[in-house]
Amino acid sequence: MSSDTGTSRPNPNEMTDFNIFTFNAKIFPATEPMVAKLGDRVRIRIASVAAMSHHPIHLHGYQFRVTETDGGQIPESAQQVETTVLTAIGQSRTFDFVADQPGDWPMHCHMTHHVMTQMGDKFPNTIGVQPGKLDEKIRASLLPGYMTMGTNGMGEMAEMHMKVPRNSLPMIGAPGPFDVIDMSGLLTLLKVREGITSYDDPGWYQHPPGTVATVAANDEMQRDGVKVGPPPSPNRKPDHHHG
Repeated sequence: MSSDTGTSRPNPNEMTDFNIFTFNAKIFPATEPMVAKLGDRVRIRIASVAAMSHHPIHLHGYQFRVTETDGGQIPESAQQVETTVLTAIGQSRTFDFVADQPGDWPMHCHMTHHVMTQMGDKFPNTIGVQPGKLDEKIRASLLPGYMTMGTNGMGEMAEMHMKVPRNSLPMIGAPGPFDVIDMSGLLTLLKVREGITSYDDPGWYQHPPGTVATVAANDEMQRDGVKVGPPPSPNRKPDHHHG
């Protein structure tokens, strides 16, 4: 169930609109990471109190066994190995695994708008749109502070620190180790580390040399048999179009 912006009383007439979903009453980046020592046996229990939505919860980097439901323990012979567990309305699911892969592993709902939170769903997708002088014209005649957003995704929201209405939870994202993480809502992190002595947040994972992708140089691509052409012109017209 959702509330009108700036109010605290739920509006039951908005149950079909984009809702506000949280992990333990927090949305990313405010969700607390789950920290494990390398080799720990980990058990995660997901319980859904959502009134109208199910949640396919996906954990990156691991396979796990679903060991319990809200009805009790699942016999070992019936336990399924999964990477995503569907938690429906009023249900709980428990899954177990051994934390044997160090790193920062996202855990999130796979319903796209459940990791967006209070995003408007009444506006067109502006990815790839070139607004030209639209912003300048609107600022001059209608809204002095107007800017077109979303043409390159919503990562810019994490960098602008815009004011938001009281009692609202817009998707703002957060800076990540490589770029802005433009997700919110039902998203948290499993942080697995070797050699830590506490379960406090250890910060971002430091990847070993040679384990992170980098931009390939032309000679490297040619060495591997990849044909390298000139970079595309920013004014290049599409190769085809639909009439």
